Amino acid sequence: MDGWDYEFDLLVAGSGAGAMAAALAAKQKGLDSVVLEKTEYYGGSTALSGGGLWIPDNYLMAEAGIHDSLEDARVYMNNTVGERVQKAKQEAYITRAREMLVYLRDNSHATFQIMQGYPDYYPEEPGGTAGGRALEPVLFEGRRLGRILDQLRPHPYMPSAIAFTLVDWMQFSMARANKSNLVGAVRFIFRTFLNIVLRKRHLTLGRALVGRLRLSLHETNVPVWLNTGVTGLIVENGRVVGVEADRDGKRIRIHGKKGVVLAAGGFAHNREMREKHGQHPATSEWTCASPGNTGEAIQMGVKAGAAVDLMDDAWWGPTTLMFGGPPLFLVTERAYPGAMMVDSNGKRFVNESAPYIDVVHSMYQRDGKDSITIPSHFVMDRRYRSKYFFGLLAPGITPRNYLKQVHFFKAHTLGQLADQAGIDPQGLVETVERFNEFSRTGKDQDFGRGDSIYDRFYADPCVKPNPCLAPIDQPPFYSVKIYPGDLGTKGGLVTNEHAQVLREDGTAIDGLYAIGNTSASVMGNSYPGPGATIGPSMTFGYIAALHAADH
Repeated sequence: MDGWDYEFDLLVAGSGAGAMAAALAAKQKGLDSVVLEKTEYYGGSTALSGGGLWIPDNYLMAEAGIHDSLEDARVYMNNTVGERVQKAKQEAYITRAREMLVYLRDNSHATFQIMQGYPDYYPEEPGGTAGGRALEPVLFEGRRLGRILDQLRPHPYMPSAIAFTLVDWMQFSMARANKSNLVGAVRFIFRTFLNIVLRKRHLTLGRALVGRLRLSLHETNVPVWLNTGVTGLIVENGRVVGVEADRDGKRIRIHGKKGVVLAAGGFAHNREMREKHGQHPATSEWTCASPGNTGEAIQMGVKAGAAVDLMDDAWWGPTTLMFGGPPLFLVTERAYPGAMMVDSNGKRFVNESAPYIDVVHSMYQRDGKDSITIPSHFVMDRRYRSKYFFGLLAPGITPRNYLKQVHFFKAHTLGQLADQAGIDPQGLVETVERFNEFSRTGKDQDFGRGDSIYDRFYADPCVKPNPCLAPIDQPPFYSVKIYPGDLGTKGGLVTNEHAQVLREDGTAIDGLYAIGNTSASVMGNSYPGPGATIGPSMTFGYIAALHAADH
């Protein structure tokens, strides 16, 4: 066709796990595919994540003798996602996620293992499980990528020499509190030592997943064009037939004979879009998403006539700015006993150990015009700091330079701490007294912390009677400002069970697909389990590729 600079069968905008899965499946179905990434690195937000996938009734569960069924998954999705997302799309995910997993096992380097003991986020709900649906990528030797390893998006806080699985990290971070974790801690340290001395490049978590998929693309001759930002969709007679893009500063037109898959993330770093659509206060400064998540793909879809949904929601989680770089997402810290979260009145407002999306939902619901929960305050004592990691701070180590910033405070009394942090002193003292009583009895009568299996997953089993609760009574006391961060936005283009982008009237825009955070999430306003972001992205990337190949 005249006027095109390049021609492919399927164009994939974005380079996270979902994008790579789509390009790989398309190639192996006989389509000539290409991955277009606007930044200088591939991997997107996947490379910054834990790399988990939430896949009900997967083959690894069967191999491990863990019972699950599609019907249980349907019941669970009905009790978590509910009616917020069309049932056909939910059903497509429930039935085809495990198909996608088998496909990758048989046709790529992407291999996974069960996250040991990691439950669904709401395991007590009907259809929920205590473990098995959450998967993580197996460690990967990055040197197999050769020169293209250096193009993998780096993690801002994790040097390339450090490599650990979820279980490794849990055992290492709890080694000081629980001596039974020493073996795992030694394994973690030994692997890091080998990486440094032998210059191995073991990749773990999201970088392992991206590395495995990138090697698969490389071996199947699927090109990945970096510094190639899609700037517009080309539509002819109502069908998307290609894109305009800037490649290394040059404007080009690329023909996509079978269609275009938008997999470029959400709009986490687009402050204007967040202020227009999101919760308030809104900012792009609290997100942990990849810097490339600036919303252009969603805007292009809307310009082509697409409907949007869930634009006010995100994959929320509390973050801290105290480490000087990008926001740091807090997961394990909230479950450890001996700490709590309070508002500016010094009052608790949430189960601190709850799924991170619920913590931020509570922050926004309680904030109101007086901004009492944004920021919130994470309060802990000397015992907590001596036993557990907090972000990048190892147990018992609190560098003085952290005490000079506006996010982290230390004092010898709760009243002094409150004055420094901007908390009501009387409210904080009263709340700590009540919290300490709950710690002694083991029952959180206000928010039920420790009641759920999920609450206890990251907790300290050596603490009795409730592994999530311990008194805050040993000075000095510490406080950290906490913000409503996220792993990315979850609102975007409305899609159907084939990942096709839909108009307001429900009809599909021919030739246009959207997956991942460019699409409105199949999980609605919920977050059923670890990996409920990447799992759907890869599944619908796989589905989109097969649909494009067959139509």
